[in-house]
Amino acid sequence: MSDNRATAIYSELGIKPIINAIGSVTLLGGSTPPKPVLDAMDDANSTYVPLEELEEKAGRYIADMFGAKAVYITSGAGSALTLATAAFMAGDNDELIKKLPDTSGMKDEILIQARQRYHYERCLTLAGAKLVEFGTKEGTKRSDLESSITENTVAVHYVANETFSDPNVLSLEETIDIAKSRNVPVMVDAAGQVYPIENIGKYVNMGADFSAMAAKYIGAPHSTGFAIGTEEMIRKISLQSFIAYEMRRVRGVGRPQKIDRQEIVGAVASVKLWTTLNHEDRLAKAYKVSDTIASYLKNIQGIKVRVKDNSIGHDPFGVSIELEDGDQSLINVVNNLKNGNPSIWLRCNTDMDGNLDDSKLDVSPFGLHEGEERIVGEKLSEELNKLK
Repeated sequence: MSDNRATAIYSELGIKPIINAIGSVTLLGGSTPPKPVLDAMDDANSTYVPLEELEEKAGRYIADMFGAKAVYITSGAGSALTLATAAFMAGDNDELIKKLPDTSGMKDEILIQARQRYHYERCLTLAGAKLVEFGTKEGTKRSDLESSITENTVAVHYVANETFSDPNVLSLEETIDIAKSRNVPVMVDAAGQVYPIENIGKYVNMGADFSAMAAKYIGAPHSTGFAIGTEEMIRKISLQSFIAYEMRRVRGVGRPQKIDRQEIVGAVASVKLWTTLNHEDRLAKAYKVSDTIASYLKNIQGIKVRVKDNSIGHDPFGVSIELEDGDQSLINVVNNLKNGNPSIWLRCNTDMDGNLDDSKLDVSPFGLHEGEERIVGEKLSEELNKLK
């Protein structure tokens, strides 16, 4: 779709398009599926198929492409977390499936490291689970997990982040080792761990029972994700889904988390593209965009600017900006850019506990269209120079 047509669509609704310098975030729409994905979705729109069969065969196809054991397409990584939680608690017992989120009579405690508490843990409690911390904010020892497992423990949750290795958390390897010795399953939130490609199936291949991935990061529709797991785990997840709600007439918690056939086919097309893409070219483009933005900012006094040295995960490179004077704030810079013409969206960073750090912000190349990096660089330079 041309820029003029896109602008007209939003203008009709009274909405002014913005420049997305934050990245692949839900609040701005998540992803821009490339033409092969859009074409596949358009083709899928022309006829109907049984969604139960489409999910099964699309999942098998994707698992083969990723080198994973089994896959189920969900309405985002958050949905995968919710469905997996329900599957851990209710299994394939229809009476328990119908009972959720009431968990009376079930194991319903999911263990999570205190140092890994995070915004998206709500996706676990949505199915009725209770979160139980182990370790402290300062760190976690093996004995912390060992002593926290009880008869009510249904799983251990782990948050994977390949771009930042925290030496103070219990590693996934140790988590799996301890949990498996006590016959407790392990679930992994690996939403953005999409590159290198082998990372996508890695966590389950390591011994975890399940991992969640956000398909938006590989060019799929924003509202799709992958539940990746053992064959037994994916079978149980499928019983919680919106399709099972209709096909089996068993009223599980997954009914509201519906996706359509076009999105499922779009997710398949994005996997085909991601696994055959020239990633060296993709990374080179991301670095060039980031370096161009940084070039506008290098001579501004009072700030530290660098192109981040990161080629893994969902958002490679990018520009890191940090104020040297701790008494100053970047809030006005963010707000002025947002309210400017064109409107450029950025946001200040947050620390590990989710607290705002208004002395730092990152600029992402992920959502920038051709030429927008220069606009971002110029406008950001103007605002940062006002801080002098």
